[in-house]
Amino acid sequence: MDTFLIRKIKPEDNPVIKHLIKSIFPEFNMALLGTAYEDKETPKMFESHQGEKEVYFVIEVNQTVVGGGGIKPLRGYEKDVCELQKMYFSPSIRGKGLGKIMFDKCMQAAKDFGYKKCYLESASQLKAAIHIYENNGFIHLDKPLGNTGHYSCGVWMIKDL
Repeated sequence: MDTFLIRKIKPEDNPVIKHLIKSIFPEFNMALLGTAYEDKETPKMFESHQGEKEVYFVIEVNQTVVGGGGIKPLRGYEKDVCELQKMYFSPSIRGKGLGKIMFDKCMQAAKDFGYKKCYLESASQLKAAIHIYENNGFIHLDKPLGNTGHYSCGVWMIKDL
């Protein structure tokens, strides 16, 4: 395995993360409207994760940013529930276990922030990601929670921390 590093996002990571997030949608033939593709936070992930009890991590392989994922309070919902947000990876690192490492880092951050539950939204096309979530205690919900603005996401899950 090449060397990798998971670290907090820096302002100069914004363009790379924006491109990475937006590239996933056509790759998996997912809706663009009502998703992270058009989310106003996507172009400015650094600035969007500087509040209290929130963080966005990037993963570097050989000093190149190839993925990210973050934790933020779930907008419009109970204060002790966070959201796992915008966890996306370049095809070059998928299937190598780095997504699970990033996932674990985000879950630990959520616990450290004092959240009691973690919510996420996804798309049914992202089968590998959903499999990771299911294997790590997330259960499916019948409808979305909070007010994420991602009305095209059809998978909603939650986990007790």
